[in-house]
Amino acid sequence: MLLDTAAMYFRAFHGVPDTVQAPNGMPINAVRGLLDMIARLSTEFQPTEIVACWDDDWRPQWRVDLIPTYKTHRVAAEAPTDADPAIEIVPDLLSPQVPIIREVLTALGIPIVGAAEHEADDVIGTLASTAEIPVDVITGDRDLFQLVDDSRDVRVIYTGRGMARLEILTDAALETKTGVTPAQYADFAAMRGDASDGLPGVAGVGEKTAATLLAEFGDLDGIVAAAADPDVKLSASVRAKILAAADYLLVAPKVVNVVRDLDLPAFDARIRQSTPEQVAELDRLTEKWGLSSSMKRAREALAALA
Repeated sequence: MLLDTAAMYFRAFHGVPDTVQAPNGMPINAVRGLLDMIARLSTEFQPTEIVACWDDDWRPQWRVDLIPTYKTHRVAAEAPTDADPAIEIVPDLLSPQVPIIREVLTALGIPIVGAAEHEADDVIGTLASTAEIPVDVITGDRDLFQLVDDSRDVRVIYTGRGMARLEILTDAALETKTGVTPAQYADFAAMRGDASDGLPGVAGVGEKTAATLLAEFGDLDGIVAAAADPDVKLSASVRAKILAAADYLLVAPKVVNVVRDLDLPAFDARIRQSTPEQVAELDRLTEKWGLSSSMKRAREALAALA
């Protein structure tokens, strides 16, 4: 089970009231919510291993160099120094909870895995593409739909509609939902665009047109070639839109496609019984931060799988 960790704790933060506080009065809603999500997912999907995939770089410069608007709207107003990456806008009440989340995950025995100059998506892409066991990707990010692969037993458990309405995406389910195959999804996303990531897409081409074009021409290269060939039957308006976006379409796939070949550090993600040291640390964190029932549920769910 690969956790898109930041996406999950942002969802937890917005889904649990910030009146949920630690004994010192600090909001602890994101931590409590994430623990509840881990407990629920572990119980329902019965993983043997869990990895918390991390954004070591939430907005890699190499993606910004290709598409300057990439995640621009999420950059905080403070101008970064030449040595520092852009600062992501994070709610004031969430930022102090992130180090606690790292402490809690570590104490639970869940490895935190990131990669320099890459997002959690790329860590997930690498692990999903190289794993020798079935994989469930837990995310609310549609870009990771490209990883769905029945032949490798990779599913996406999509949290975009909330934990009460999880969607399990396989090849067939994705094609039913979007009209494209997993292999076509990155091209589909590049054409459609995504305001939440600052990807403009092809002006005037929505999901339906993108899916129709991919069904006819196979992939983005085929669509661009068709638009450039006056002998290919294509509506004048669609041809004009594709040609007008030629420069964008040249680089967009490199931004949208997740990296699948990162050199990641070694880690052990097997779910095991907690050591006495872990038990003591979990008890300490539970008391210090008032995690009580949420921590109890997560510990019991993981212990049942050990």
